[in-house]
Parts: sequence; C-alpha cells; structure tokens
Amino acid sequence: MTEARTAVLTGAAAERGIGQATARAYAEAGWAIAVLDLDGGAAERVAADIGAAFGVAAYGGPIDVADESSVEAAHAAIEQRVAGGALPPVGALANIAGITSPVPFLETTLDLWNKVMAVNATGTYLVTRAFLPGMIERGFGRIVNMSSVSAQRGGGVFGKVPYSAAKAAILGFTKALARELGSTGVTVNAVTPGAVDTNIRVGSTPEQEAAIARDIPLGRTATPEEVAAVFVFLSSDQAGYLQGATIDINGGSHLH
Repeated sequence: MTEARTAVLTGAAAERGIGQATARAYAEAGWAIAVLDLDGGAAERVAADIGAAFGVAAYGGPIDVADESSVEAAHAAIEQRVAGGALPPVGALANIAGITSPVPFLETTLDLWNKVMAVNATGTYLVTRAFLPGMIERGFGRIVNMSSVSAQRGGGVFGKVPYSAAKAAILGFTKALARELGSTGVTVNAVTPGAVDTNIRVGSTPEQEAAIARDIPLGRTATPEEVAAVFVFLSSDQAGYLQGATIDINGGSHLH
C-alpha cells in the first residue's frame, strides 16, 4: 500500500467471525480500520484492541446495514473522522455483514425471507451506495462483497433458499457494478467461501459436521484468517486488474 487508507468493514465484531479476522488482517497489512457492527459497543472494543495491537488508526461504531438512516449515520461518523485527521481516506469497503436461513423452504416465513434479503443483499447495496462516491472522487477504491458457495451450488447445511438467493444477488450486484464503474479506479469483486470455522457452527450436530466434512476434498473447513487474506489481497494495489471477479475459497467443495 503506497499511502495511508482506511478499510471499512461491516459485520466485523463477532468473536471467531470472518469480519473480525478480516479487520485484523487489514490492520496487519498497514490499513487503518473502521469496524462497523449491529453491536456498536463490541465494534468499539474490537477496533480499539486491533488498533492498539498493530499501531494503526481505528474506529468502531454501530450500523444496521438494512436501515438506510443507520448506514448514513455510520458513513457520516467515519467521514467526520477522515475530515478531522483521525482516519485516512477510505480506500476499501468489505461488505461482510450477513445472516443465514437454516430452515427448509416450506418453513421459511415471509418475514424471514425479507430479513435475510435485507441484511445480505439490501445491506450490501446501501453501504456501497454510501461509500462509493468518495472512492470515485478520489480515483481509488476497493469494494469486496461477501457472497457464498451457497450462491453457486444452492443451499447447504446452514444456508438454505433465502440465504442462497440473497448471496446470488450479491454476485449479480458485483458484476453489474464492476461493469458500470469502468475506469473510475474503483474495483468491485466478490468472495465466495465454503464452510468456515466460525461461531455460525456452534450448536451444530455431529451429523451436520460429518456431512460438511464429506463434501470438502481438502477434508477440512477454512479458518476465518484464510478468508480474510482474500479480502486484503483484493483490496491491495496488486489486485488492480481484478474487476467483477468471484474468488472461490471452498476447499474444492464447488468445482466449476
């Protein structure tokens, strides 16, 4: 990284989560970080801890990615700190916040469908819309969207129809926006993890875990840190020619 930049991450406060691991990876690579989460207090603590550990500027605050006013407030809070010199300009946006839908289709209520779509798909749209103008103005930006192997192969143990549909929407969003942005200096790419060892697996049954293991040629799930490394690479100067790409990290569970 040739100049100081801030990476903004949503859904980045949970313990053993991809978001927190990714915030740590950005900081280790020299980025300032802005950690946003529905749990604003946890986001503050995580940002402070990571900032102190790696000696980078850090901010943590609340966001409800499915609520337009909350997204606007989070964006304003970060831009205020950029203007005041507490954070460098935003150079990367990692849209990680999401929820699953671990119930069969005929048990999926409309409320659950709408909530999963709102957090995963609409949240990605709202947060991107908030931070994109500044990136275009500065001529540099890296937007990395969290999709899932469930978008590519359909369903899974923890993410069934609404989740798969929402994550597939993110892939379409990524490709369409990548084409639209053209030569603005802003890239938009997606990451599609398979099974990852996070808190989403807490409470899973031995049968579920066995089913997951049987489906992965590498014979194990990913660590959050392995997924985080992909986000950081896609945000780097070296990834400047990747546009509209989908980066699979699934241990071979989906080969296409």
